[in-house]
Amino acid sequence: MRLYDTKAQAEADFVPLVEGKVGMYVCGPTVQSSPHIGHLRSALVYDLWRRWFTYRGYDVTLVRNVTDIDDKILAAVSAGSIPGGEQWWALAYRYELEFTAGYTRLGILPPTYEPRATASIGEMREIIQRLIDSGHAYAAAGDVYFDTASWPNYGELTRQKPENMEAAGDADPRGKRAAQDFALWKGRKDDEPTDASWPSPWGEGRPGWHIECSAMSRRYLGPAFDIHGGGLDLRFPHHENEIAQSTAAGDPFASYWVHNGLVNVEGQKMSKSLGNSIFAAEFLELARPIVVRYFLGAAHYRSTIDYHDGSLAEAEAALDRIEVFLTRADRRLAGTKFAGSGVELIPEAFGAAMDDDLGVPQALGVLHETVRAGNAALDNGDLAAVASARGEVLAMSEVLGINPLSPQWKADSAPADRALGQLVETLIADRNAARAAKDFAAADRIRDELAAAGIAVEDGPTGSHWSIDS
Repeated sequence: MRLYDTKAQAEADFVPLVEGKVGMYVCGPTVQSSPHIGHLRSALVYDLWRRWFTYRGYDVTLVRNVTDIDDKILAAVSAGSIPGGEQWWALAYRYELEFTAGYTRLGILPPTYEPRATASIGEMREIIQRLIDSGHAYAAAGDVYFDTASWPNYGELTRQKPENMEAAGDADPRGKRAAQDFALWKGRKDDEPTDASWPSPWGEGRPGWHIECSAMSRRYLGPAFDIHGGGLDLRFPHHENEIAQSTAAGDPFASYWVHNGLVNVEGQKMSKSLGNSIFAAEFLELARPIVVRYFLGAAHYRSTIDYHDGSLAEAEAALDRIEVFLTRADRRLAGTKFAGSGVELIPEAFGAAMDDDLGVPQALGVLHETVRAGNAALDNGDLAAVASARGEVLAMSEVLGINPLSPQWKADSAPADRALGQLVETLIADRNAARAAKDFAAADRIRDELAAAGIAVEDGPTGSHWSIDS
């Protein structure tokens, strides 16, 4: 297996630290507001990585954190802008539940561990003390800062020189030696809630954002682990600072760095200022969740994807082709010696695509080519080939999390889909009654009306069945 290592800026062979195991840390949400589709895309990318590593026989430990203490949450409390006087921790938990609901609806598997930052304060203080003792951090005016000048490798992830970097704006600069120095510990301010601070050798306060991930990854995966992932927008300053503080504290940290691309809307980057952010809950109401999953996962994970009118319709059509084939195959194979005979193994070309830096677009090409071949076999009556294609399609769609026959997705059909199904089934029943009564003109008329609406009817030994003609 190969993956693109952002730090090396090149593809590399994946060699795990422990044979047969993968330790992966992914920067999860800062739960200060509702999730948008970019959050869903990021979580889905690492769900796909995890599923593929698991398919290849690895025992995967996936850690995805929750940042539940944040400047913006506390600022909202101080300004009294949280409705009903909601506490900062209650607001954070409420948004955390929204993220979890979005992940669940999208079929994203729960992480092995999902730690909250506030549960690892002790580990953060320990790393900070190590940095101070080794001369890579300093306390000033109740804060503690990482001394970027003390670490020659600072900037190695994004290949920047410190003098060319933006100033770190994550804390009051009152005690900084240099503008690029970033906060490890933030002294408590008078206008902040008393329960949003913890004791430390440097005074009451709370951790900086970057130290949280260094502490949580170390706690759950150890000082060295295989893969650190996150959105492309986290490379600087977040991941740059994580590398600096962890390695300066003596930890080997991550062997590989993987970053997913972002989501644009109609060619523009999502932002509050442009008013084009699409929240996850809204997006998941526009189509079946499996369709949303297909759309967000179909592009290569490192690419930027663009949502536009018609995007979900295209994804729906692609999924329909898979579902129609599987339904036709099951119906045709029922009662024959080939029923259930197709081995659910992925084709070699699909595996090669996924092994090459998670090449989902190429893998989907193999999936759809197998669907086309399976449909041709159905038309030709080659049941052995139908069974083989069915097994491969099931295996490929299952590892991607888009198997339309999975109970999870079958139970999640939209009300409009259910209504359409009931109407079509009623018309087919009327047609069958007309045929039984030898009223072939009426039967043909119903079939023609369905065909005009894009509904194909197939008569077979097990009765009449319909599908959307795509």
